[in-house]
Amino acid sequence: MQPDVLIVGGGVAGLTAGTFTSRAGLETLIVGGDESILRRNAHLENYPGFPAGVDSRLFLDMARAQAERAGCTLAEGTVTQITHAAEEGTEGTDDEGGFEVATEDGEVYEAGRVIAASWSDSSYLEALDVELDRRGSKQYIGTDGDGHTAVEGIYAAGRIAKQYHQTVISAGHGAQVALTLIHDSDLQFYNDWVAPEGYFSERGRDVPPGCEEIDEEERERRAEESRETMREWFAEPHDDEPTPHPSLADE
Repeated sequence: MQPDVLIVGGGVAGLTAGTFTSRAGLETLIVGGDESILRRNAHLENYPGFPAGVDSRLFLDMARAQAERAGCTLAEGTVTQITHAAEEGTEGTDDEGGFEVATEDGEVYEAGRVIAASWSDSSYLEALDVELDRRGSKQYIGTDGDGHTAVEGIYAAGRIAKQYHQTVISAGHGAQVALTLIHDSDLQFYNDWVAPEGYFSERGRDVPPGCEEIDEEERERRAEESRETMREWFAEPHDDEPTPHPSLADE
């Protein structure tokens, strides 16, 4: 598989980024090894849209399902190294031709762009000239304000990019970095927006790339589908309990 975008890390930042890149038409692969730290949380109570909070494990499962629905491919695996892939016909050179992404179990993927969204491991980037900032036992990736790293084509999102350790911030930063990547690609200006019929066209404007106009019948259909989907997700308690902190797991 040679996706346009490979995302390292299947937590909130990675899943959100993948939802945006997939909806933009970029083939996206999310590779995740260790489970998201959010699974340790007892109950997520500060994410907008859930007045009484939401089970953290349910939230992650829903985010995963949304990324898959958007078109993401999800793969299990721990990424161990990312290197430049030589362009065709230039074997043995350091010319930029995307990236090779190797995993612990021997899989090797090629991707045009990579988003690092794995907390807290960034050792797989050490073969590249990415700025790594170690603070005690933690290692962060240096970025500009939009998610670019020092290596063109490598981006970082979420906690690993020195963002605050809150779910809503990880989601927002994942979306921001995804839009940065989308605008860096060959796509035209892009804004993911579903508008009511006539919102653009009745003002004599073309519907912008990434936008969609839907009529009232389609709006009602989507609204009913969303209600039914949420009823299904919340019909029963989630099966999983919070994951213990690693220091307590063997006690």
